[in-house]
Amino acid sequence: MSSARETVERMLAAGRESDVDTVVELMAPDGYIEWPYRPAGVPGRLQGREEIRRFLTQAAKGFIRFDEYRNVTIHETTDPEVIIVEYEAHGTVVATGAPFQQVIIAVFRVRAGLIVSYRDYINPLPLAEALASIKPA
Repeated sequence: MSSARETVERMLAAGRESDVDTVVELMAPDGYIEWPYRPAGVPGRLQGREEIRRFLTQAAKGFIRFDEYRNVTIHETTDPEVIIVEYEAHGTVVATGAPFQQVIIAVFRVRAGLIVSYRDYINPLPLAEALASIKPA
């Protein structure tokens, strides 16, 4: 069984690569992903593997392509299940070619090698700006 840190490192790599299958595989069957701060149109919470798979499959079709994560800092806490990660996501808005940068703090709870909760505290402004830059076809 992987440590909580190893599980989170695999999740970060899968997210950067838009590897939906691995993201779903790393989630507990009833696990959830939350975005407490988000622009309109982004759900606040996805619960369970199938709901996560549906949303991420649609999202992976090319809104934003992540090229790299920079300044990644992983904090292990006094609770062995909880990992906090700070990082910058750099990529491209696919429809416009514009650069995209997002600062993220994520809080994970990992139990028995699976993520039971993933709270993604993104800055919603870059995502809102990227959404606004895309003209409907």
